[in-house]
Amino acid sequence: MSGSIPFYQKHHRHYDYDYRSKETGSKLSQYQTSSRYTAGGSTSATTSRSGGHKVTSYSGLDASRLSPIPKRVKPTYLAVDKENQIIGYVVPIFRGSQEFATGFSDTEEARVRDTAAYMARRDLFTSGLEMERSEQTSRREAMRESAERISLNKRIYEHGEHFKRMNEDSLMHIPEFVIKPRSHTVWEKQSVRLHCTVSGWPDPRVVWYKNNVAIDSLSNAGKFTLESRYNMHTLEINRCDFDDTAQYRVSAMNSKGELSAFASVVVKRFRGEIDGSLPRPRHGPVSEYGINFKTHIVDTFGVSFGREGETMSLGCTVIIYPALDRYQPEIQWYRDDVLLSPSKWNQMCWSGDRATLTFTHLNKEDEGLYTLRVTTKSGYETYSAYVFVRDAEAEVERAPGAPLDVRCLDANKDYIIVTWKQPAVDGGDSILGYFVDRCEVGTTHWIQCNDTPVKFARFPVTCLVEGRSYMFRVRAVNASGMSRPSRASEPVGAMDPADRARMRGTSAPWTGQIIVTEEEPAEGIVPGRPLELQVTEATKNYVVLSWNPPGEKGLEGVMYYVEKCVSGTDSWQRVNTEIPVKSPRFALFDLAEGKSYSFRVRCCNAAGVGEPSDPTEATTVGDKLDIPSAPSKVVPIRNTDTSVVVSWEASREAKELVGYYIEGSIVGSNEWEPCNNKPVNGTRFICHGLTTGEKYIFRVRALNAAGLSQFSPESEPVEVKAAIASPAPPYGITVLECVCDSMVLAWKQPSFIGGADITGYFVDYREVIDGVTGKWHEANIRAISDRAYRVSDLKENKKYQFQVRAANMAGVGIPSPPSDTFLCEEWTIAVPGPPHDLQIREVRSDSLVLLWKPPVYQGRDPVNGFYVDIKEAEAPEQAWRGVNKKAAEKMFIKIKDLKEGETFVFRVRAQNQAGVGQTSAVTEPVVALTKPGTKEIVVDVDDDGIISMNFECCDMTPDSKFVWSKNYEEITDPSRLTLETKGNKSKAVFNTPGEEDIAIYSCLVTHTDGVSSSYTVSEEELKRLLEVSHDHKFPIIPLKSELAVELLEKGKVRFWLQAEKMTANGKVDYIFNDNAVSQGDKYKMNFDKNTGVIEMIMDSLTPQDQGTFTFQLQDGKATNQSSLVLIGDVFEELQKESEFQMKEWVRKQGPHFIEYLGYEVTQECCVILKCKVGNMKKETSALWYKDGHQIKADEHLGFTEGVLKLEIAQISKKDSGVYEVVLQDDRGKDISKLNLTDQGFKELMNEVFNFIANSSTPLKITSTDQGIRLYTFVNYYNDLLQVTWHYKDSAIAFSDRIKSGVVGEQLWLQITEPTEKDTGKYAIEFNDGKGGLRRTVELAGQAFDDAFAEFKRLQATAIAEKSRARVAGGLPDVVTIQEGKALNLTCNISGDPLPEVTWLKNDREITSDDHCILKIASGKFASFTITGVNTSDSGKYSILVKNKHGTESADFTVSVFIPEEVGGKKK
Repeated sequence: MSGSIPFYQKHHRHYDYDYRSKETGSKLSQYQTSSRYTAGGSTSATTSRSGGHKVTSYSGLDASRLSPIPKRVKPTYLAVDKENQIIGYVVPIFRGSQEFATGFSDTEEARVRDTAAYMARRDLFTSGLEMERSEQTSRREAMRESAERISLNKRIYEHGEHFKRMNEDSLMHIPEFVIKPRSHTVWEKQSVRLHCTVSGWPDPRVVWYKNNVAIDSLSNAGKFTLESRYNMHTLEINRCDFDDTAQYRVSAMNSKGELSAFASVVVKRFRGEIDGSLPRPRHGPVSEYGINFKTHIVDTFGVSFGREGETMSLGCTVIIYPALDRYQPEIQWYRDDVLLSPSKWNQMCWSGDRATLTFTHLNKEDEGLYTLRVTTKSGYETYSAYVFVRDAEAEVERAPGAPLDVRCLDANKDYIIVTWKQPAVDGGDSILGYFVDRCEVGTTHWIQCNDTPVKFARFPVTCLVEGRSYMFRVRAVNASGMSRPSRASEPVGAMDPADRARMRGTSAPWTGQIIVTEEEPAEGIVPGRPLELQVTEATKNYVVLSWNPPGEKGLEGVMYYVEKCVSGTDSWQRVNTEIPVKSPRFALFDLAEGKSYSFRVRCCNAAGVGEPSDPTEATTVGDKLDIPSAPSKVVPIRNTDTSVVVSWEASREAKELVGYYIEGSIVGSNEWEPCNNKPVNGTRFICHGLTTGEKYIFRVRALNAAGLSQFSPESEPVEVKAAIASPAPPYGITVLECVCDSMVLAWKQPSFIGGADITGYFVDYREVIDGVTGKWHEANIRAISDRAYRVSDLKENKKYQFQVRAANMAGVGIPSPPSDTFLCEEWTIAVPGPPHDLQIREVRSDSLVLLWKPPVYQGRDPVNGFYVDIKEAEAPEQAWRGVNKKAAEKMFIKIKDLKEGETFVFRVRAQNQAGVGQTSAVTEPVVALTKPGTKEIVVDVDDDGIISMNFECCDMTPDSKFVWSKNYEEITDPSRLTLETKGNKSKAVFNTPGEEDIAIYSCLVTHTDGVSSSYTVSEEELKRLLEVSHDHKFPIIPLKSELAVELLEKGKVRFWLQAEKMTANGKVDYIFNDNAVSQGDKYKMNFDKNTGVIEMIMDSLTPQDQGTFTFQLQDGKATNQSSLVLIGDVFEELQKESEFQMKEWVRKQGPHFIEYLGYEVTQECCVILKCKVGNMKKETSALWYKDGHQIKADEHLGFTEGVLKLEIAQISKKDSGVYEVVLQDDRGKDISKLNLTDQGFKELMNEVFNFIANSSTPLKITSTDQGIRLYTFVNYYNDLLQVTWHYKDSAIAFSDRIKSGVVGEQLWLQITEPTEKDTGKYAIEFNDGKGGLRRTVELAGQAFDDAFAEFKRLQATAIAEKSRARVAGGLPDVVTIQEGKALNLTCNISGDPLPEVTWLKNDREITSDDHCILKIASGKFASFTITGVNTSDSGKYSILVKNKHGTESADFTVSVFIPEEVGGKKK
């Protein structure tokens, strides 16, 4: 058996031949041709292709150890490229202990020969010297060989690295997990990290999954942290809880493929830290032996309807008795009898008493029958209900619904078949076909797979990349547009099925055996014929071929070419000429429909192309799968008041049937709606969500992959109403009275009445003697309507059992279970017997009404009252408590103050003078909860004053009736009330309301879930209703506003009011001082009946208009009026205002002021006088005056309405005065004045001062050479600004040491020669005539120390600057003097102490001598004298003065010229 190459050799850098150089190959070639060491008679040859190079290698075998084999060519170990150029050598792979390698070089061959000679010499001569020499020679040869090998390996390695850098393809490989994540078990609230290291080229993209759901760290912020650094990838789970217990998968993917690794995380919880919302863990074993659990599923979910894209939750409450805290039942959810598991589409939750299934994103795949199964050791309980999922709103009108149930079949390396189910909704137009999209896992980019729509619900997708995973979706298209995409399929990998099965498998335990699963590929062998070629699927769009690989094992890199041939010809044409396929599956497109073809397949690999397979039988292109025939015999049957059972006969001709779609339509509407959006497999379906009372017809059609069948014939109409059945048995048989030969029985109405009224009851009895029961006897032949009956002809002191049967129009139901055994003996007790027939009505969240009938046996005395008891349904018998402390006289009571959501039971006891009697039978449990849609009785008074009580029921059935009661006794006398019912509304009308009608009125709707309501007409309520009735009989027109007056333009006076509502027949009378007035010159009337506004307008008021104005309204029989009195001061004030408004109107006919003259102060403290004018034209002039003198004229203004301005910059006292603006043109003039004197000017300046104050900067501290200065800046300073400086909240008295002043816009306070006494709080206050503004600063502590130190520094600097040595002047810059003349220069010097004086010439010090005389006079004057200058005295001279405070210098230049030179220059 040949062994495979070890993994470490495959990944070694010398495994590939690409690193070998031509030089090395040439040397090896020479060695091979000249070597005398040849292989034996047996050789093995291997040929492979890699990277475009051909590699041929042979391994020599010892002929003496093998069977005789014909000799082959001499082995060679050369690697050649396409041009047969030697590029290196091949290391042969040896697969048995009998194989050995030949030499690698000439040195190696010499070593072998020498070794043989050495062995011979050792046998012939035993001299140690010869042995030592031989060993030394061998060592030298070995060392030389090792050095040459190292040098050769170095060159080989460098060449290989260069080749790899030049060709990245040699590096590309699928991802590999160097280090896989390991599983962890952690405590709750701990954090855990999963690590892995991944290699691969290109760098793989890593995705983490939890239970096959991708982890998104952004949507779970703080829970999951993902890191990737240097090929090490980490998933951190923070603060683990129970929900984090899961299987985690890390997937690495690149362009070469995908690989996954798995790890599990188990989260444990400390004892004592149990969350109350979760079932507590077991503390040791739970003793379940001998316990019989009873499981009840309550608060269930009903038939549910959803729409694609929505979320939905299904939930049930599970009650397990006995309740063991540590007992955990098994909760399972099924859809169509298939067990569900958590996924990204559905989530399951068990909270300890409630099981919930939540759909995060509904799709039609989620439609079906959902079953909750609760399993205990004693058995299991189930509950089921159907969930319907409608299509989402189409993005395009009349577009079809989305396909559903997209699946992937027959996945291979580059080929996958995608199947789906057609939608039930086609949008009104037939579906033209479907488009298939694919998306590579890990991306969000969808690519369309087919260019033209396919009608067949199955499509082969080709051209996939081996090793990558894909998801698919499907879209339907019709003439109107494209549907929404279907739900994406589960990911599927494009790989060989054997590889997928191997990846999906788990590792087996060690058995001590090594199992070889795969042979090393045999190189250089051309593959044989493919086997079992057949056409697996043929449609008019494509044909799918499948075959098995050739029988030979271990073939390397087998791929396939597909060929086709038109039947009747011998011309074979290769289909995939460019790229051979890797999978033993192939889909052929673009075949001519109707033609017949044969197909065959060839294998190929690097060694060549093999022989073709046997051709297939002739296959005609066309749909082999026909559309199923239409179903027939559709029969609808009544089921409930919202559902119908539809059954049909299956399609007779249907291959590969997928299911059926059912549609329903209201008779006469001609609009069909789907009853299911997911195909059903049976021939019976319950259509839910129908309208009660409507008549429906149904039709069915079948579907398979080829398409949908024609519709079946329409069914007969069926009315949606509950099916009629015989009633369930009554229950709760009790004895109400017993005499010597008869007994009065009572029982409760059946829980199910069969969809029709119960017409009566039948009672049977039998005698019980010593525990042995006799035969049943009929107690009544005719049905009795009451739920109480006296059974006669009994025997005294005998025991009897009873049973009761209920009957309706469907028949007599089954009898009730036999009652308890009762003794027939006469009752002689003094107290009453039990009340019976307890009924509960008007159940609300905090109240209900309990009714009962009096006991049949009253005892010694008549019954004079009743007591009602209450307790919680689950409470023990000791929890009974009384509702009423005083006996109720009536046989009903309203029980209040109930706890919402609590379940209660009730019982009643009767009393007489002897005492309280027996308790009644306990009522059924009732939950104190107001049901959704509950309505109450509404009292209404119509326009004619008729009082009625109205009740509406939204849950009526066709057999429902309204039953009105007065004090809970049915109303049969129509003299007081008239009852009217129409549809789901009923009305009780009072004929002549009076005191006799004071009562409690109630209304009960039969054949409903206890729909009822009541209304109490008390004495006060009756009085209120009668008042409302009177108002309606004699109505008053309501007014929104009473009569009022207002002034209009031109001083017109408007009287007006607004009525609430008046018809077109309404009219108004206008009255003034009891006299009617009408439309005329003086009065203008208007009545807007749409708005109800009534008005009367007068042009002006005169003294004769004083009096009372009245508007009288009438609309049918409704009337009203409103008056307004205008006399005295009120009238005079209104008249004056009217006249003023008239004058204003006249003024505004010419140029006028809209806003009169005012002023505005800007941030720059400029004052702007402005006014807004209107009705201007070009000829209008605007003249500005101050104190009667014109100061400005604005003419030829270019606007109709605008603003006139006059700016006063830097206002002062001289700007005070009276300002006036005159507007004038040929239409008139208008004047506006502004008094800015005295108080007016003061207010203006205060506003300016306010702006200045607000512009001031915070008070700051600075130092000078004289002391400390506090200062602030303002935007503008005015001489009239009043500023006060404060020290410690007191005004500062200024002196020679403390002064204030203004420099530009700076206001300052100078403290000369400051001391510690000057520390404290300083402030500057701006006076603006209002509150003023104060800026403060604290001159103390560090601020004072810093300022004082700076002052001292500046003072010292000033003193030093003042006493520094200086050259005051007197020296020229340049002196030009004739040779032989005397030069005398003098300058002033100063300084304290007197400075030292130094004279320099050309930067060198000079001293006083006879030629150059230097003098200082009076310490102030320095003189420089040259008695007779010559040319050598020319140069740069400087005087340098210096004392301890500083140094200063002055420079001048002396230029001496010769007269001849001067004269020569002039000539």
